[in-house]
Amino acid sequence: MTEPVWGPVHADIVDLLADHPEDVPAVVDHLTKLQDLLVRLPPLERSCPLADFNRLYLTITSRVLEGLYDDYFADPVFLSRLDVEFAARYFDAMRLWTESSPTTPRAWSCLFKRMKGPDARPLPSAAAGVNAHINFDLPFALVTTFDHLESEPVDGTEQHRDYLKINDIFADKIPSLRRGYLERWQLLLDMLNGDIDDWYQGELVEYTRDVAWRNAQKIWRCRHDPQARDGERTRLDDNAAALGRLLLSPLGAFLQ
Repeated sequence: MTEPVWGPVHADIVDLLADHPEDVPAVVDHLTKLQDLLVRLPPLERSCPLADFNRLYLTITSRVLEGLYDDYFADPVFLSRLDVEFAARYFDAMRLWTESSPTTPRAWSCLFKRMKGPDARPLPSAAAGVNAHINFDLPFALVTTFDHLESEPVDGTEQHRDYLKINDIFADKIPSLRRGYLERWQLLLDMLNGDIDDWYQGELVEYTRDVAWRNAQKIWRCRHDPQARDGERTRLDDNAAALGRLLLSPLGAFLQ
């Protein structure tokens, strides 16, 4: 008999993924419950590779929710919708993997395949998840958000400026998040490097999210052409999968 994808917490994860969060508080609730389940996944338990990413995602999304409560964003309707659409793609990828579907995005599969591997370090695992979510999921989440709101991805608008504010949230949270993934010897090297690693990671996130915005603009222009849109999906999935495999490789782990 084949072992369930999610081991002893399989039924609980299936039940959780059966619901689609409709707002940002529900997304945070889903991510929180998912984290509680992922850290119980054997054989690694608390160091599950997907849990390493999910913890980062939960931290950033919780801060976005605080920003919505504090009127941090000029267009909260846009940010809320984007957050929900963005999360849906992560949960859908997990759902497809649970069903052993061949349509599971390759960008996510490279991380899901490492779930039972003892050689997946926390920082590369989190980075691989961020790669899949931003480089593959985010452009399509932007397109469906703008389509729902009957708007479009235009530079310099309130929506674009709110999108860029997420970079500031990453910059604020990256130092503590990144150090939480490091081993003792890595923390010593990090201390010797000063702030350069935090600056570099912040710049990388900003660049990656800018590329995602540009890709969303490209998809937006061909959104009514199924062949062109599918071509963009394949291109972005292939590129993100290649980068994900690099991040999870011994070389990628060394570079991080």
